Amino acid sequence: MDCCICGPMAAIYRPPRNTICSPCYEGAKSIIAFLNNDERASGDGGGGSDGYRGLFKHTNSSTKGMAEVWEQVKEMRDREEEANQRAGFLEQGFGAAWMEGAHTDIVVKPGNGPPIPAHKAILAARSEVFRHMLCSDECKAAPAGDCVSLPELAHDELSLLLAFLYTGTLDAAASATATEASERRLHALLVAADKYDVPFLGRACEARLAAAVDPRNALRTLEVADRVSSCAALKERAMGAVVEHAEQVVFSDEYHDFAVRNAGLCVEITRALLAKAAGAKRVCTEKSEDVYTR
Repeated sequence: MDCCICGPMAAIYRPPRNTICSPCYEGAKSIIAFLNNDERASGDGGGGSDGYRGLFKHTNSSTKGMAEVWEQVKEMRDREEEANQRAGFLEQGFGAAWMEGAHTDIVVKPGNGPPIPAHKAILAARSEVFRHMLCSDECKAAPAGDCVSLPELAHDELSLLLAFLYTGTLDAAASATATEASERRLHALLVAADKYDVPFLGRACEARLAAAVDPRNALRTLEVADRVSSCAALKERAMGAVVEHAEQVVFSDEYHDFAVRNAGLCVEITRALLAKAAGAKRVCTEKSEDVYTR
Protein backbone atom coordinates (compact mmCIF):
# COMPACT_ATOMS: atom_id res chain seq x y z
CA MET A 1 0.00 0.00 0.00
CA ASP A 2 1.24 3.50 -0.87
CA CYS A 3 1.91 5.60 2.19
CA CYS A 4 1.50 9.35 2.60
CA ILE A 5 4.57 9.40 4.89
CA CYS A 6 7.21 7.12 3.41
CA GLY A 7 5.88 6.60 -0.12
CA PRO A 8 8.28 7.41 -2.99
CA MET A 9 5.70 9.36 -5.00
CA ALA A 10 5.94 13.10 -5.46
CA ALA A 11 3.89 15.08 -2.97
CA ILE A 12 1.21 16.11 -5.50
CA TYR A 13 0.58 12.49 -6.44
CA ARG A 14 0.59 11.03 -2.96
CA PRO A 15 -2.55 9.34 -1.61
CA PRO A 16 -4.85 10.98 0.96
CA ARG A 17 -3.31 12.00 4.28
CA ASN A 18 -5.04 9.18 6.14
CA THR A 19 -3.37 6.50 3.98
CA ILE A 20 -0.49 5.13 6.05
CA CYS A 21 1.45 1.91 5.82
CA SER A 22 1.76 -0.57 8.67
CA PRO A 23 5.40 0.28 9.62
CA CYS A 24 4.68 4.02 9.85
CA TYR A 25 1.50 3.34 11.82
CA GLU A 26 3.30 1.08 14.30
CA GLY A 27 6.16 3.58 14.59
CA ALA A 28 3.76 6.41 15.43
CA LYS A 29 2.02 4.22 18.01
CA SER A 30 5.38 3.36 19.58
CA ILE A 31 6.39 7.02 19.87
CA ILE A 32 3.11 7.96 21.51
CA ALA A 33 3.26 4.97 23.87
CA PHE A 34 6.81 5.91 24.83
CA LEU A 35 5.76 9.47 25.65
CA ASN A 36 2.77 8.26 27.68
CA ASN A 37 4.96 5.80 29.61
CA ASP A 38 7.44 8.55 30.38
CA GLU A 39 4.64 10.74 31.70
CA ARG A 40 3.36 7.96 33.98
CA ALA A 41 6.88 7.20 35.23
CA SER A 42 7.46 10.85 36.07
CA GLY A 43 4.09 11.13 37.80
CA ASP A 44 4.84 8.09 39.95
CA GLY A 45 8.31 9.31 40.88
CA GLY A 46 9.77 6.42 38.94
CA GLY A 47 12.79 8.27 37.61
CA GLY A 48 13.89 11.31 35.68
CA SER A 49 14.48 14.86 36.82
CA ASP A 50 11.80 17.31 37.79
CA GLY A 51 12.38 19.03 34.46
CA TYR A 52 10.74 16.10 32.72
CA ARG A 53 7.61 16.28 34.84
CA GLY A 54 4.92 17.93 32.79
CA LEU A 55 6.93 17.74 29.55
CA PHE A 56 4.65 15.00 28.25
CA LYS A 57 1.58 16.01 30.17
CA HIS A 58 -1.72 15.22 28.45
CA THR A 59 0.07 13.34 25.66
CA ASN A 60 -2.26 10.93 23.89
CA SER A 61 -3.21 9.96 20.40
CA SER A 62 -6.51 11.85 20.45
CA THR A 63 -5.22 15.30 21.45
CA LYS A 64 -1.66 15.41 20.12
CA GLY A 65 -0.67 15.44 16.51
CA MET A 66 2.61 14.09 15.19
CA ALA A 67 3.97 17.64 14.87
CA GLU A 68 3.64 18.16 18.62
CA VAL A 69 5.09 14.72 19.30
CA TRP A 70 8.10 15.64 17.16
CA GLU A 71 8.57 18.86 19.11
CA GLN A 72 8.60 16.85 22.34
CA VAL A 73 11.14 14.43 20.90
CA LYS A 74 13.38 17.37 19.97
CA GLU A 75 13.04 18.76 23.48
CA MET A 76 14.02 15.37 24.86
CA ARG A 77 17.11 15.43 22.63
CA ASP A 78 18.07 18.87 23.93
CA ARG A 79 17.67 17.74 27.50
CA GLU A 80 19.76 14.64 26.79
CA GLU A 81 22.53 16.83 25.40
CA GLU A 82 22.37 19.01 28.50
CA ALA A 83 22.60 15.91 30.71
CA ASN A 84 25.60 14.67 28.73
CA GLN A 85 27.35 18.00 29.16
CA ARG A 86 26.67 17.94 32.90
CA ALA A 87 27.99 14.38 33.14
CA GLY A 88 31.11 15.39 31.21
CA PHE A 89 31.69 18.32 33.54
CA LEU A 90 31.45 16.11 36.62
CA GLU A 91 33.57 13.36 35.06
CA GLN A 92 36.32 15.81 34.14
CA GLY A 93 36.44 17.33 37.61
CA PHE A 94 36.41 14.09 39.61
CA GLY A 95 38.71 12.36 37.14
CA ALA A 96 41.28 15.15 37.38
CA ALA A 97 41.15 15.11 41.18
CA TRP A 98 41.95 11.40 41.16
CA MET A 99 44.60 11.48 38.44
CA GLU A 100 46.41 14.38 40.09
CA GLY A 101 46.04 12.91 43.58
CA ALA A 102 44.71 16.22 44.89
CA HIS A 103 43.91 16.22 48.62
CA THR A 104 43.65 12.42 48.87
CA ASP A 105 42.99 11.12 52.37
CA ILE A 106 43.20 7.34 52.03
CA VAL A 107 45.17 4.72 50.11
CA VAL A 108 43.67 1.55 48.66
CA LYS A 109 45.99 -1.43 48.61
CA PRO A 110 45.58 -4.14 45.90
CA GLY A 111 46.62 -7.76 46.09
CA ASN A 112 49.87 -6.87 44.35
CA GLY A 113 51.65 -3.70 43.41
CA PRO A 114 51.73 -0.29 45.07
CA PRO A 115 48.70 1.22 46.86
CA ILE A 116 46.61 3.85 45.06
CA PRO A 117 45.65 7.16 46.74
CA ALA A 118 41.93 7.99 46.79
CA HIS A 119 39.30 10.09 48.53
CA LYS A 120 37.11 8.67 51.28
CA ALA A 121 34.17 10.85 50.28
CA ILE A 122 34.13 9.48 46.70
CA LEU A 123 34.42 5.86 47.81
CA ALA A 124 31.65 6.29 50.37
CA ALA A 125 29.38 8.06 47.88
CA ARG A 126 29.76 5.41 45.18
CA SER A 127 29.43 2.26 47.30
CA GLU A 128 27.33 1.45 50.33
CA VAL A 129 29.88 -1.20 51.27
CA PHE A 130 32.74 1.29 51.23
CA ARG A 131 30.61 3.77 53.16
CA HIS A 132 30.02 1.28 55.96
CA MET A 133 33.69 0.29 55.96
CA LEU A 134 34.87 3.88 56.22
CA CYS A 135 32.24 4.92 58.75
CA SER A 136 32.89 2.00 61.07
CA ASP A 137 35.58 1.73 63.68
CA GLU A 138 38.80 3.29 62.39
CA CYS A 139 40.80 0.40 63.76
CA LYS A 140 38.73 -2.06 61.72
CA ALA A 141 38.27 -0.33 58.37
CA ALA A 142 41.20 2.05 58.11
CA PRO A 143 43.97 1.27 60.56
CA ALA A 144 47.01 3.46 61.11
CA GLY A 145 47.88 5.17 57.84
CA ASP A 146 44.27 5.18 56.57
CA CYS A 147 44.71 2.20 54.27
CA VAL A 148 41.97 -0.09 52.94
CA SER A 149 43.03 -3.39 51.41
CA LEU A 150 41.26 -5.10 48.49
CA PRO A 151 43.46 -8.21 48.11
CA GLU A 152 41.22 -9.89 45.51
CA LEU A 153 42.09 -7.21 42.92
CA ALA A 154 45.39 -6.84 41.09
CA HIS A 155 46.87 -3.36 40.74
CA ASP A 156 45.55 -2.79 37.21
CA GLU A 157 42.08 -4.05 38.17
CA LEU A 158 41.95 -1.78 41.22
CA SER A 159 43.03 1.16 39.08
CA LEU A 160 40.15 0.51 36.67
CA LEU A 161 37.69 0.16 39.57
CA LEU A 162 38.73 3.48 41.10
CA ALA A 163 38.70 5.20 37.71
CA PHE A 164 35.09 4.06 37.23
CA LEU A 165 34.07 5.25 40.69
CA TYR A 166 35.42 8.70 39.84
CA THR A 167 34.32 9.05 36.22
CA GLY A 168 31.53 6.53 35.63
CA THR A 169 33.26 5.17 32.51
CA LEU A 170 35.20 2.00 31.74
CA ASP A 171 38.67 2.51 30.35
CA ALA A 172 39.53 1.02 26.96
CA ALA A 173 41.87 -1.34 28.82
CA ALA A 174 38.75 -3.13 30.05
CA SER A 175 37.55 -4.00 26.56
CA ALA A 176 36.55 -7.66 26.31
CA THR A 177 37.42 -7.84 22.62
CA ALA A 178 41.10 -6.98 22.89
CA THR A 179 43.00 -9.67 24.83
CA GLU A 180 42.48 -12.28 27.50
CA ALA A 181 44.03 -9.80 29.94
CA SER A 182 41.25 -7.32 29.15
CA GLU A 183 38.69 -10.07 29.62
CA ARG A 184 40.27 -10.97 32.99
CA ARG A 185 39.96 -7.35 34.09
CA LEU A 186 36.29 -7.25 33.16
CA HIS A 187 35.64 -10.48 35.06
CA ALA A 188 37.37 -9.07 38.16
CA LEU A 189 35.44 -5.80 37.90
CA LEU A 190 32.13 -7.65 37.50
CA VAL A 191 32.73 -9.63 40.68
CA ALA A 192 33.94 -6.50 42.51
CA ALA A 193 30.83 -4.59 41.42
CA ASP A 194 28.69 -7.30 43.01
CA LYS A 195 30.80 -7.51 46.17
CA TYR A 196 31.00 -3.76 46.79
CA ASP A 197 27.48 -2.96 45.58
CA VAL A 198 28.20 -0.82 42.51
CA PRO A 199 25.37 -1.94 40.18
CA PHE A 200 26.17 0.65 37.50
CA LEU A 201 29.64 -0.87 37.10
CA GLY A 202 28.13 -4.35 37.01
CA ARG A 203 25.81 -3.40 34.16
CA ALA A 204 28.66 -1.82 32.20
CA CYS A 205 30.85 -4.92 32.58
CA GLU A 206 27.99 -7.26 31.74
CA ALA A 207 27.17 -5.34 28.55
CA ARG A 208 30.78 -5.53 27.32
CA LEU A 209 31.12 -9.20 28.16
CA ALA A 210 27.79 -10.09 26.55
CA ALA A 211 28.76 -8.32 23.34
CA ALA A 212 32.00 -10.32 23.14
CA VAL A 213 30.70 -13.84 23.93
CA ASP A 214 31.98 -16.43 21.46
CA PRO A 215 32.99 -20.13 21.59
CA ARG A 216 36.52 -19.24 22.71
CA ASN A 217 35.48 -17.41 25.89
CA ALA A 218 32.01 -18.83 26.56
CA LEU A 219 33.17 -21.12 29.39
CA ARG A 220 35.08 -18.36 31.19
CA THR A 221 32.17 -15.97 30.83
CA LEU A 222 29.69 -18.62 32.01
CA GLU A 223 31.82 -19.34 35.06
CA VAL A 224 32.08 -15.72 36.19
CA ALA A 225 28.40 -14.98 35.41
CA ASP A 226 27.39 -17.90 37.62
CA ARG A 227 29.18 -16.24 40.55
CA VAL A 228 27.14 -13.03 40.26
CA SER A 229 23.44 -13.37 41.02
CA SER A 230 22.44 -10.31 38.98
CA CYS A 231 24.00 -11.63 35.74
CA ALA A 232 21.24 -14.03 34.67
CA ALA A 233 21.13 -12.55 31.15
CA LEU A 234 24.90 -12.86 30.70
CA LYS A 235 24.81 -16.44 31.98
CA GLU A 236 22.02 -17.30 29.56
CA ARG A 237 23.95 -15.79 26.65
CA ALA A 238 27.13 -17.68 27.55
CA MET A 239 25.18 -20.92 28.02
CA GLY A 240 23.61 -20.41 24.61
CA ALA A 241 27.07 -20.05 23.03
CA VAL A 242 28.24 -23.25 24.75
CA VAL A 243 25.20 -25.20 23.54
CA GLU A 244 25.33 -23.79 20.02
CA HIS A 245 29.03 -24.64 19.62
CA ALA A 246 29.03 -27.70 21.88
CA GLU A 247 31.41 -29.81 19.81
CA GLN A 248 34.03 -27.07 19.74
CA VAL A 249 33.63 -26.17 23.42
CA VAL A 250 33.13 -29.54 25.10
CA PHE A 251 36.07 -31.18 23.34
CA SER A 252 38.45 -28.30 24.08
CA ASP A 253 41.34 -28.63 26.55
CA GLU A 254 39.77 -25.89 28.67
CA TYR A 255 36.59 -27.87 29.30
CA HIS A 256 38.30 -30.51 31.46
CA ASP A 257 39.57 -27.95 34.00
CA PHE A 258 36.23 -26.14 33.82
CA ALA A 259 34.37 -29.37 34.64
CA VAL A 260 36.58 -30.04 37.66
CA ARG A 261 35.80 -26.61 39.09
CA ASN A 262 32.13 -26.36 38.09
CA ALA A 263 30.26 -29.65 38.44
CA GLY A 264 26.93 -27.85 38.79
CA LEU A 265 27.39 -25.88 35.57
CA CYS A 266 28.33 -29.08 33.74
CA VAL A 267 25.00 -30.56 34.81
CA GLU A 268 23.23 -27.47 33.42
CA ILE A 269 25.17 -27.75 30.15
CA THR A 270 24.25 -31.43 29.81
CA ARG A 271 20.57 -30.71 30.40
CA ALA A 272 20.62 -27.82 27.92
CA LEU A 273 22.22 -30.04 25.28
CA LEU A 274 19.64 -32.81 25.85
CA ALA A 275 16.81 -30.29 25.66
CA LYS A 276 18.20 -28.95 22.38
CA ALA A 277 18.51 -32.47 20.97
CA ALA A 278 14.95 -33.33 22.06
CA GLY A 279 13.65 -30.15 20.44
CA ALA A 280 15.44 -30.90 17.19
CA LYS A 281 14.08 -34.46 17.19
CA ARG A 282 10.54 -33.22 17.78
CA VAL A 283 10.78 -30.74 14.90
CA CYS A 284 12.14 -33.46 12.62
CA THR A 285 9.28 -35.79 13.58
CA GLU A 286 6.66 -33.11 12.93
CA LYS A 287 8.11 -32.39 9.51
CA SER A 288 8.12 -36.09 8.65
CA GLU A 289 4.48 -36.47 9.69
CA ASP A 290 3.55 -33.40 7.69
CA VAL A 291 5.20 -34.80 4.56
CA TYR A 292 3.49 -38.17 5.11
CA THR A 293 0.01 -36.60 5.45
CA ARG A 294 0.50 -34.71 2.24
